[in-house]
Amino acid sequence: MDTPQSKLSRRRFLLAAGVGSAAATAALVAGKNGVADPKSEKTGREGKGYHVTEHILKYYRTAKV
Repeated sequence: MDTPQSKLSRRRFLLAAGVGSAAATAALVAGKNGVADPKSEKTGREGKGYHVTEHILKYYRTAKV
């Protein structure tokens, strides 16, 4: 039925597929630019509406794909 050689080659294939996908994901994440610095962009509107806080920046950092 299954020989030790076929089990070993299947394991190597699955290991290579896992390592390859992890490397591709890391390269994709490293290649993307981060969120633009919202503090440098002044719109002149202070107080109301959407504003970036440290909490929101933390969410942006954790939600990167």
